[in-house]
Amino acid sequence: MSTLTMVPPVVVLLALAIVVSRLPRRAGHAVGVLVPALAVPWAVMVPEGAHLQTQFLGFDAVLLNVDPFSRLMGIIFGLIAAVAVLYSYASEADTTQTGYALSYVATSFGAVFAGDWLTLIFFWELMAVTSTLLVWHYGGKAVRAGFRYALLHGLGGTLLMAAILRHYVEVGTFLFSSVPGGPETAGITPGLAAALAAIGIGVNVGFIGLHAWLPDTYPRPHIAASVFLCVFTTKTGVYGMYRAFPNGHEAIAYMGGGMAVFGALFALFQNDMRRLLSYHIQSQVGYMVAGVGIGSALSQAGAFAHVFNHILYKGLLFMTAGVVIYRTGTESLKKLGGLWREMPITAGAFSVAALSIAGFPGFNGFVSKGIIISGSHYTFGKGPLPLGEFYTLEWLLLLGGVGTFMSFIKFGYYAFFHGEYDSSVPDANRLQSVAMVSVAALCVIYGVYDTALFAILPFDVTSEAVVHHVYKTYTIPHLIEGVVLAVLGLIGFAVTKKPLSKLGRVPDIDSVYNPAVFYGFRGLVVGVTELYAAVDRAVVQATGIVTRTVTSPNDVIARLRDDDTLVHPMRAGIGLSILILAVFVTVALLALS
Repeated sequence: MSTLTMVPPVVVLLALAIVVSRLPRRAGHAVGVLVPALAVPWAVMVPEGAHLQTQFLGFDAVLLNVDPFSRLMGIIFGLIAAVAVLYSYASEADTTQTGYALSYVATSFGAVFAGDWLTLIFFWELMAVTSTLLVWHYGGKAVRAGFRYALLHGLGGTLLMAAILRHYVEVGTFLFSSVPGGPETAGITPGLAAALAAIGIGVNVGFIGLHAWLPDTYPRPHIAASVFLCVFTTKTGVYGMYRAFPNGHEAIAYMGGGMAVFGALFALFQNDMRRLLSYHIQSQVGYMVAGVGIGSALSQAGAFAHVFNHILYKGLLFMTAGVVIYRTGTESLKKLGGLWREMPITAGAFSVAALSIAGFPGFNGFVSKGIIISGSHYTFGKGPLPLGEFYTLEWLLLLGGVGTFMSFIKFGYYAFFHGEYDSSVPDANRLQSVAMVSVAALCVIYGVYDTALFAILPFDVTSEAVVHHVYKTYTIPHLIEGVVLAVLGLIGFAVTKKPLSKLGRVPDIDSVYNPAVFYGFRGLVVGVTELYAAVDRAVVQATGIVTRTVTSPNDVIARLRDDDTLVHPMRAGIGLSILILAVFVTVALLALS
């Protein structure tokens, strides 16, 4: 095994991020495209089981661990990073922003190729830092959104760290079970550690109630920054969820089903293009979370197939939306229309991405969604609310599919196919077109040639020896299912089009906790400063009285006889002294006990 092969990609990519930020714009972006692209053949060729074990903070750590799950993540992360850098150059991003973006890519690589929990949480937290810097770089409204993003991800990382420490207490090691010296049982320790891990990771994947950072943050920064942001945090979260719960968990599976429906519903309410796409990140990640939660080989293969496919079509959707914003300066669907005549390449790329995310036959989303839905039917329980032949989780996922069709029919209708745009605008420039068409082609290739996708999955979904139910993509029932969902989506949009057009901004949970956090922090700061000021005044007054009493006792006594107003400061000073003495005695007694 060559020494070069054993170098963790995070090292090379972090160095690259620094180099790119210092080079001239053209040269920096050229290097920025090349190195992540080289990570793809590296991830394909590095031997399975390769690991780099060392000491980190005095504990056993594995900085590089290669298995089918990390390999798949490395392939798709390297591929989309290279395309996103090309798109960044074409969209006038500066090298500093691209440097931040590549540091974000690097820390994501560090997390998915970690072989122990300590290394994973180290890069997990760095990933929150680098992505926050990427958001902040744009300035304006992105600064406050980035601050809220950082707070929430800091909370999630803290909970995950607490889970990892509890896990260490139970098993005595941070190592994953798949590496030499690791524990016999895979995953996080059941009980408190598992609950903390689920919530901590739930922030990254967008659990309902912990999701509002997605539509709050991703529409704010530069259009090229959004392409990076839509990929790495949530998908690394899905990877972390698998590491914590390799055998699945019923509650996580149903949370995934709920996310699929909730995200699609709120996406349907949006008129801001990137906000709509952000809600659909939550919805689509819900399918992945459901696959992990089901826990079977079939469903987990589907979860990671959907990770792979989602990165392609979601990156493409953000690129197409970015081109529209780049050319028109408009974010709102209400101010667009008829752009397919002006921007046929962008409209075509959007159509491929929309059909892919909705799971229409012939596109990659149809393949991976189908695996997860099959897993929900054949390898999971009926649940509390089965509807005929459809089990509870299954119909939640199907309902999310209808909502997805409705959302993207809405997006395409208002942005590209309804009416006429009131001025002439150019289509995507040459390099933007190259980036979009390349990803669109992959969405079709992995949809038509499903065996190409199956070849990189961690489990062989076509083998009876591996999965409980062998999966076949292009069966008559599955094709009918895909077409029926599309028809229901079309009917649903036609029925709801008029009432949806009258909607303003629909409040989400962030309309409650954003003001609560803002005013809560402000109240805390004001309270602390005012308390300090009050104590300071009291101490100054008491000190003045004591000083005057010692130096000129006769004058003080005389003034007290003539002016009762001095009695009150003296009493305050004496009271404060007694309070301080009482606190000191209490602390001393507690320490001695």
